[in-house]
Amino acid sequence: METGVANIIEDGVADRSLRKHSFSVRVPASTANLGAGFDCFGLALKLYLRVIARIVPEAIVACQVRMSGEGSDGAFASTEENLIVRAMRFTADREGLSLPPLELDVNNELPLARGLGSSATAIVAGIMLTSLVCDRELAAGTVLSYAAEMEGHADNVAAAYLGGLVVSCLKPEGGVLAVKRSWPSEIRVVVVSPEAFLKTEETRSVLPVNVPRDDAVFNLQRAALFGAALETGAYDLLWDAMQDRLHQAHRKSLVPGLAEALATPPQPGLVGIALSGSGPSVVAFVRDRAADIGEAIAENFRRNDIPAKVRVLEVDHEGCAVAALA
Repeated sequence: METGVANIIEDGVADRSLRKHSFSVRVPASTANLGAGFDCFGLALKLYLRVIARIVPEAIVACQVRMSGEGSDGAFASTEENLIVRAMRFTADREGLSLPPLELDVNNELPLARGLGSSATAIVAGIMLTSLVCDRELAAGTVLSYAAEMEGHADNVAAAYLGGLVVSCLKPEGGVLAVKRSWPSEIRVVVVSPEAFLKTEETRSVLPVNVPRDDAVFNLQRAALFGAALETGAYDLLWDAMQDRLHQAHRKSLVPGLAEALATPPQPGLVGIALSGSGPSVVAFVRDRAADIGEAIAENFRRNDIPAKVRVLEVDHEGCAVAALA
């Protein structure tokens, strides 16, 4: 099993007591499920949450948060509600640690509640920041376990932490199994995000408690086919491998135009299409014509008077990167 570790950039100072009391964390976005791989496939993308944490011993408040970028003008900026801070406190509590007074400078590039793992990035960032500011090294398995417990599933957090394509599952007794796989450079990622917000709790509430055996077998076959197609370079099989019967049919009516976007027909350059996570973003895998395909998908939302943004993104192979700042 390959679990990996966060990429740590050392500052060259051997004595920790001589280091500056500032740290940075960068965590990538992710798209999950990828069709048939419900709650087990995650792919990290080059769209980032960046946080700089400063220990401020003389501060009179426990934590001050300054935010810029997406989500900086609402409740997400509140210290008490900020998921990064909540993840830090969760980790400190589990590890029996006391957090020092902190200032956090947060820059977020991820659209919130759009199916690109914004909550996963915040959780992973918070866990890693606690590790840094409290000088407590956390094993990869511990990071993934804490992150999955907070998130409720492991696909996005595993990709955000490890980078690349990650296959993950939750162990019955707790903990996460995760394997990082290679991603072919020939396959590019197009994400189309409508201006509509969907919370994970809402999108999960529409899913049935039980599924027919035929539907379960349908997804098992295609999830296995997805991995085999990538491994062997049989990319023409991805269209069939990304079909799903467990979640997309129940979620496609949540946003006008989403059903039509997911029904985009095969065309030159397009090798697969699916709901990104729980939506409402749509992810398409392409070999060429990325911009044209993205605009064609976006038009399904725009015809319903819903603006949509097209992003052509590279896969992030690094995962969470942290640094002690000089």
